[in-house]
Amino acid sequence: MNKVAIVTGGSRGIGAAISIALKNAGYSVAANYAGNDEAAQKFKAETGIPVYKWSVADYDACAAGIGRVEADLGPVSVLVNNAGITRDAMFHKMTRDQWKEVLDTNLSGVFNMTHPLWGGMRDRKFGRVITISSINGQKGQTGQVNYSASKAGDIGFTKALAQEGARAGITVNVICPGYIATDMVMAVPEKVRESIIAQIPTGRLGEPQEIARCVVFLASEDAGFITGSTLTANGGQYIT
Repeated sequence: MNKVAIVTGGSRGIGAAISIALKNAGYSVAANYAGNDEAAQKFKAETGIPVYKWSVADYDACAAGIGRVEADLGPVSVLVNNAGITRDAMFHKMTRDQWKEVLDTNLSGVFNMTHPLWGGMRDRKFGRVITISSINGQKGQTGQVNYSASKAGDIGFTKALAQEGARAGITVNVICPGYIATDMVMAVPEKVRESIIAQIPTGRLGEPQEIARCVVFLASEDAGFITGSTLTANGGQYIT
């Protein structure tokens, strides 16, 4: 197996933890990012993981970016669709732009990244496509109709594509994290954070490294019989 992996949104938060975990597991990792040059260069300097800038919402940019990665590192065998954005608003106040931006990144971005890689994975009879969805794609969330719809779409994408990839040696799985102790979550007011933790049976937020370990397992050859699965990692907050 050629151990080259792309992680979208791979230089911050959960994506950074995934990139590091895959590198530690022996993969050559390319961390994609969309816009924060300072954070990406800091991540590259600290980890030695190369970073590549493009928007997953742009199909042509994805195809070109993948081409650069494969020229540098070799054929990609593992894709982690981690990039995601929020544009929260109550539905009656949600704009068309807020809807479109979230769907373009969180759902179409999964297509835009997976589609250019699919043919090569089929030819090589091996591939791993792992998409990071969300607890809110499973249960919904007030003020996040756009986000919840996009993340639920990621689950449907996974279930359908897994059936197409199975005979070609490609597994397609999705992970639904609950609330994870990323910079974004830790930045919310302490009382809000406490109210979130009160809903989690384990009594704590998840750690980015816990999601990363799920990815490393699903990427491995040991996970070859697991496809079309939704791995729920939320501390028992929502049980499916």
